[in-house]
Amino acid sequence: MVEVGDRVPHEMHCDCPLTGQGNSHQMNIALVVGGRWHDVDYARAELLKFLGDHESVQCTLHSDFSDVDALGNADAVIAYTCDVRPSRAESMALAQAVRGGTRLLALHATNSAIDPPVTGGPKIFRTPDAMPEFTALLGNRFLAHPKISPWRVDVVQQEHPLVAGVSSFVTTDELYVMELREDLDVLLDTEFSGECPGFEVSHSGSRTRHPVLFTRKEGDGEVVYFTLGHCRGRFDVTDLGIADTGVVDRVAWESQEYREVLRRCVAWAVHGKSDEESG
Repeated sequence: MVEVGDRVPHEMHCDCPLTGQGNSHQMNIALVVGGRWHDVDYARAELLKFLGDHESVQCTLHSDFSDVDALGNADAVIAYTCDVRPSRAESMALAQAVRGGTRLLALHATNSAIDPPVTGGPKIFRTPDAMPEFTALLGNRFLAHPKISPWRVDVVQQEHPLVAGVSSFVTTDELYVMELREDLDVLLDTEFSGECPGFEVSHSGSRTRHPVLFTRKEGDGEVVYFTLGHCRGRFDVTDLGIADTGVVDRVAWESQEYREVLRRCVAWAVHGKSDEESG
């Protein structure tokens, strides 16, 4: 992958009419939520609430990408995962579906393959290039993040329907340092240069602006990626030797701006355009 280049912003297209509560035909959505180190039950429940705003939705639930028939036959796939690594065959099947017109909304750590520290070794998380076909489809691969803290998120394209009317905002979350394709259409980004302690990629490198919300075309379909959305319950890192963190993290999920942008992203996944475009 290479760095994001300058691109002329593109519009988001869909052959299906919109939409809204009066949509007359069923929209099949495959919701993939799973992985580790996150409160996936909370994320799944919140995403189902957003989907529940659209009466045309018929939703199937998955914990990984192995049901290639269900994902391939869906109008859209929405994924919130962490260290869920689709096989080459699963990745290529999903890419083929997207090229044929399926919409893919990928959230937070879906771009991640993370190896935890080896017992007795340094406390370093490694992020191997373990699913190249999948991250090529997503347009990015997770490398590291600095400590969770407040960040300013800036609107790059103020007229784009996914962010129109949303002002730049500050939220607390993981800021992702990523390997990026050059064909990304960036809608939100943030500024950061510094250390990423605990990761093999320990510094953000030369990049100072990091995409937060972006899209890319794939054949007749499209991918929307939104990096915000960390959440963790008290018992979600037991495999790291912490039986109970004593705290529940919701971070960006408590941000009005995050939830508004996510609402629009889910509406795009369902209908092929955001609620803003429907007028």
